[in-house]
Amino acid sequence: MSKPRQTIEDAVVLFAGDSGDGSQTIGAQMTQTSAMAGNDVSTHPDYPAEIRAPAGSLAGVSGFQLHFSSQDIFTPGDKCDVLVAMNPAALSENHEYLKPNGLLIVNTDNFQKKNLNLAGYVSNPLEDDSLSQFQIFSIELTRLTHEALAETELTSKEKDLCKNFFALGVIFWLFNRPMDYTLRFIKETLGTRYPKFVEPNILALKAGVAFAEATDQVASTYEVKPAKFQPGKYRNIMGNAAAAIGLIAASQKARLQLVYGSYPITPASDILHELSKYKEFGVKTMQMEDEIAAVGSAIGASYGGALGVTGSSGPGIALKAEAIGLAVMVELPLVILNIQRAGPSTGMPTKTEQSDLLQVLYGRNGESPVPVIAAARPSDCFDTAYEAARIALKYMTPVFFLSDNSIANGAEPWKIPDASTLPAMTTRFVSNGSNTEEFMPYARDEETLARSWAVPGTPGLEHRIGGLEKQDLTGNVSYDPDNHEKMTRLRDEKVARIANDIPPTEVFGQDGDELLVIGWGGTFGTLRTAVKNKQAEGVSVSHVHLRYLNPLPADLGDIISRYQKVVVAELNLGQIATIIRARYLVDAIGFNKIQGQPFYVYEVESKIDEILER
Repeated sequence: MSKPRQTIEDAVVLFAGDSGDGSQTIGAQMTQTSAMAGNDVSTHPDYPAEIRAPAGSLAGVSGFQLHFSSQDIFTPGDKCDVLVAMNPAALSENHEYLKPNGLLIVNTDNFQKKNLNLAGYVSNPLEDDSLSQFQIFSIELTRLTHEALAETELTSKEKDLCKNFFALGVIFWLFNRPMDYTLRFIKETLGTRYPKFVEPNILALKAGVAFAEATDQVASTYEVKPAKFQPGKYRNIMGNAAAAIGLIAASQKARLQLVYGSYPITPASDILHELSKYKEFGVKTMQMEDEIAAVGSAIGASYGGALGVTGSSGPGIALKAEAIGLAVMVELPLVILNIQRAGPSTGMPTKTEQSDLLQVLYGRNGESPVPVIAAARPSDCFDTAYEAARIALKYMTPVFFLSDNSIANGAEPWKIPDASTLPAMTTRFVSNGSNTEEFMPYARDEETLARSWAVPGTPGLEHRIGGLEKQDLTGNVSYDPDNHEKMTRLRDEKVARIANDIPPTEVFGQDGDELLVIGWGGTFGTLRTAVKNKQAEGVSVSHVHLRYLNPLPADLGDIISRYQKVVVAELNLGQIATIIRARYLVDAIGFNKIQGQPFYVYEVESKIDEILER
């Protein structure tokens, strides 16, 4: 007899276990299945840098949180409705994120003394009533998986690797999800790399569904109806993939070859992997020996008339600094992707942060202005990467694209745009030289101050290049102090004029509200949700999200002046807040978090209440 089915608006599921337990794999499959079912989805993969950490240890816990809904959502959710804990360490690290009366699914086979000790438990939490606030769904996951695969030729250790699909089958049953997409994934994707695991994983998935249907531990299943999307063709996309596709779209629109020079670094490596798939669009990818060679190859590509792109994270950006200064000096289009991660030095490579802003703004020698824009959510990485390329080509300048680990590896539905509707691309190529006049490489467009772009080898367009200061117009080496100041001010003014290209700033709220919340980058979803929730309660609060960080929008100062109080929320110690205070002479309140984790909605709501009570 089938169980009763409840219709709910949304659900948050968190998969957690050892790095080798496949939490990321089954989380991605649940995401894709939910997207195919028409739900709006938002994800937060959270995995350790210590991928070789001892099994069962706290340091080795990997998690994947998924929020799927019948309504428009902006975040992967605060606390989860369902927590799948594969071992005690996963439970210890994540039980605080499970809602009261939430469903806790545990693999009881792993709750042995050794694993309990590794997780810091004195007693078994499944037996001492410490989890009484949750609904516990106990499953002998390992044993049942072995039984389901008894007829296969896998070893005992290999059978253990299939228990994640058993767990996924339980979740599929709980939320009435079809298996079709995942069955195709197992056959096509796993079949190519691990053919011996195809049939066992299919058996484990179906066994999980059958077990959940037969058990009496859970009284009801749940259904989340499809969300209402604008008509169009959609795909589920991760931030890094969206950025890569945005760059390809830009190169195609500009009719330029895309050349990507990169050194693999977490969490930017997937951009290199993604771009390497698109050779049919003329994309050239180069995995270089080091960060300096990577940015040098991209600058060389731009010098040769291509769209040069390089990507890294904070530590790599530090190594690229001198070469980026060269790109500023020679005024070539260059897109630099910085997928931010937590901490100085090696830091926490798999955790999220927003602490590279001052680095990309000021982390070069001399006066070296570079435009900076930041993506807000995974799907927005497409538009932001495209915009970075547009600015680079129109203004003949390097441009920083900022993302962060959270949105780079997060996923959500993306409406595939019609290529004909994308903004036009401007290039500054000079096609041929004059036999009578000397080519002036630093002659500038009156509106943008962008210089001309001459492809090497073009007769009549010979010109000097290099890192020494340029003479105005001719580009010859110059040590003249007045010329140096003139060129410095011209490059600075060129970046400042980009503000003329920035659309009016959207204010989510009402002019004259008591409080304005300002954020940038990947904080968008959390801040917008928190402000929306407080507005529904009648609280006088508005939200402004900044995409353009250098130059800042021309109307930002006027907007800020309309509000009684301003709070700037960011995942650092207050980097954009420092700039806003200095630029607009406003006593902006900083709201800062540096834990390698994104803001939660409840944290922002509490801060709003706190500020308004002062």
